[in-house]
Amino acid sequence: MATFINLSSSPSSIILSNIKHHHHHHPLSCPYIHTQLKGVKGYGRLVLVKCLNETNRDAVESEDKLVGSAGSGISAYSWCAGLGGLGFLETGYLTYAKLTGSDAFCPVGGGSCGDVLNSDYAVVYGIPLPLIGMFAYGAATFLALKLASKDLPFGMDENNGGLILLGTTTAMATASAYFLYILSTQFPGASCSYCLVSVLLSFSLFLTTAKNLGWQKVRDEVGLQLCIAGLVFAALNNSYSATLSPPARFGEKFLPYFPTEIKAPSSPLALKLATHLRSVGAKMYGAFWCSHCLEQKEMFGREAAKLLDYVECYPDGFQTGTDLSKECKKIKIEGFPMWVINGQVYKGLQDFAELAKASGFEAGEFSGELAELAKQSAEANMQP
Repeated sequence: MATFINLSSSPSSIILSNIKHHHHHHPLSCPYIHTQLKGVKGYGRLVLVKCLNETNRDAVESEDKLVGSAGSGISAYSWCAGLGGLGFLETGYLTYAKLTGSDAFCPVGGGSCGDVLNSDYAVVYGIPLPLIGMFAYGAATFLALKLASKDLPFGMDENNGGLILLGTTTAMATASAYFLYILSTQFPGASCSYCLVSVLLSFSLFLTTAKNLGWQKVRDEVGLQLCIAGLVFAALNNSYSATLSPPARFGEKFLPYFPTEIKAPSSPLALKLATHLRSVGAKMYGAFWCSHCLEQKEMFGREAAKLLDYVECYPDGFQTGTDLSKECKKIKIEGFPMWVINGQVYKGLQDFAELAKASGFEAGEFSGELAELAKQSAEANMQP
């Protein structure tokens, strides 16, 4: 109404007075104003101003309703904190299971779930993958809680805090997509409920954060997100390539086969375990150029390593494009080393405790030594 009060022409003032009186009893509308001001000089401008004022008032009222409705529910950042908390609990349990050497309870596909969690893909640069996930979910939960309470640390504002959360959830979603690809290609037919739940949680976190920031803001920062996604993909790919593929320095050159030399002597436990593994038909598959295969043999020592039923997958040497040996191709080798014990496949470097458990080895007098080795292995896995 203030716009109309400032007008000074006498005819319009009279009409405006009538309009004001009419407004007291009935809501004004643009058609009503148009009728009352028709014939008054400049009435078109007045109608436009009034229409705009009415529209703005309606928009403000509508916005107030939306704000009130949202305020009565749970904020998007609170939802993020809840999702992150669930992910933190899941990965915390898996970290405990990994570091203690215990089997994680898998409600669906128990055997294949254990194969995935104990494979080479469950370790990134020597760090257990669940531990990395627990840190990521914890960071997302902490930041989401601070954003929800508008109590951000280090003096950052809500905009910067939202962008950091977007970057964190982008990295988590990228990693989950990568692991989903690994699960479908390297573990065909396997069922890992923990993996699928983590994928669901990380993508939900990303989408909730993106929706809260606004898709226009997300599009504005797409370059940063692509950079983060690229770094995550490169880091994971490099970590797994170092474990599962021949050294890049080989290039296209032919590498003739050479036997690996084990210098360390074998302990009584290693000799007894190696003898037992052979007696139950356990086989170790590897490649002469594989550093982890050499590490596995050195764990047994010189004498015990000779007792193992070891299958070389490249007995005629290696060159890019060289086929696996028939036996290795038959069991579908996915990485080195790889064990087959009592019909079960165990991927990656295995410590004595894991091999003993898988093969039903009775430690007897070596129980204390086996427990100590398991403890040392768990502590080593915790080191970055």
